[in-house]
Formats: sequence, structure tokens, C-alpha cells
Amino acid sequence: ETVGGLHFVEDYERRVANLLATHPLDEAMSLAVGGSYERIGAIERDLLRYAGLADGMALVDLGCGSGRLAHALGTSMRLGSYLGIDVVQALLDYARTKAPPDYRFVRSVSFELPAPDASADMVCAFSVFTHLLHEETYLYLEDIRRVLKPGGRCVFSFLEFAEPNHWRIFEATVEGRRVGAVPHLNTFIERSTIEAWARQLGFRETIFIGGCEAPWCGEPLGQSVALLRKAD
Repeated sequence: ETVGGLHFVEDYERRVANLLATHPLDEAMSLAVGGSYERIGAIERDLLRYAGLADGMALVDLGCGSGRLAHALGTSMRLGSYLGIDVVQALLDYARTKAPPDYRFVRSVSFELPAPDASADMVCAFSVFTHLLHEETYLYLEDIRRVLKPGGRCVFSFLEFAEPNHWRIFEATVEGRRVGAVPHLNTFIERSTIEAWARQLGFRETIFIGGCEAPWCGEPLGQSVALLRKAD
């Protein structure tokens, strides 16, 4: 059943259930977030540090999945607070086992983040908006702005046609649609669209990082990244 009309809840609950039925737990939980659990978690952590995340800050991790970022953060940083949000309870249950005991994990199936106004220094969303409709992404960004402190940053990954590696994802999606085997939605967002959203929502600054770039001096994430800053 689709919860509240949100297609991605049903998609990912079904995907995780299938993985758990056919793989050992740790492998299923890694595959549920695309694999390379330790490596991608470390890349995401380093990217957030580059974007300004520091010890003592409050982070909201939208679409935290099975906790690969939480695990990487918990082994190397001392955040003031961490809130992980996802739509699949099985992922959250596993994430708790991989993170420090003071990290909070909450299931949410609405476009409103379960966090107070102006409570987060940073909100991140990795491989989340890549699977949503544009209006769904906009609703999340609208509430992310509410949750961010003045000057706080939103960091999210996205797919764009200008990146050759992303085009291959589109080709695979087209082929899957041709044979009726598309497991979930893959959405591409152009930079001009993100800039328009940012202006409308009142974000002060927009910075883009291409999918093959890694200015944090580590490996590239593989998806492009947008950094939006809320006005002070």
C-alpha cells in the first residue's frame, strides 16, 4: 500500500523486503543503499565536512537509509546532534546498530521533517531527490529551509544530463521501461531548475559540484551535488 500517496514508500519497502529475503543482513543493508557501504559513507562524510559540517553541529540526514553516513560520522566526529530520517523501518533499525547511541532515527512518510524550526546547522539528502518527482523535492526543500538555522546549509545529490555517467543511468532506465522492469523512479534535475527553486525559497547561495569532481580531496561521490545556504 502506498502511504499518503507517496510512491517511493511502497517502492523502497518492497525493495528492502526483497533484499532481506535473498541476501544476508549486512549485504542486504548495503545493497539497499547502492552498495559500497563503508566507502560511500566516508565520501559523504568528507563532502559534508567540506560543506562546513564540524564537531558540535546539529545534522539532519534525510533518507539516511541503513546508516552508512551515520556510521562514518560516528567513527570520526562528535556532532552536537544527529537525526536520521527514512521511510523504511527495517533500514532505520539496522542504522541504529551502526551508529552512536545518542544518534536518533525516525521513520517519516510526509514531506515535513520531524524537527523544530531553525534547529539544524545542516540538512543532507543523498540519493533522495534522484527518486522523487520535482514537486516532491520542492516540498522537501521548503521544509528543509524551515528546519535550518540562519546561515545553515542544505547539501543534496542529484542526477543531471550533462554528466556522461548520469546519462548511462538514464539509458538503463529507458531500457528498463522498454521491457517493463523499472524498480523505482530515477529523476534528473537540471542546475537551472535547482537555481529557480533556491531563488523562490529564499536560499542565499547555490554552489554545484559535478559528479566527477571531489574538491574535498577524496573520491568523487558519483552524483552531482548542490549546496544551498539559508540567509543569515
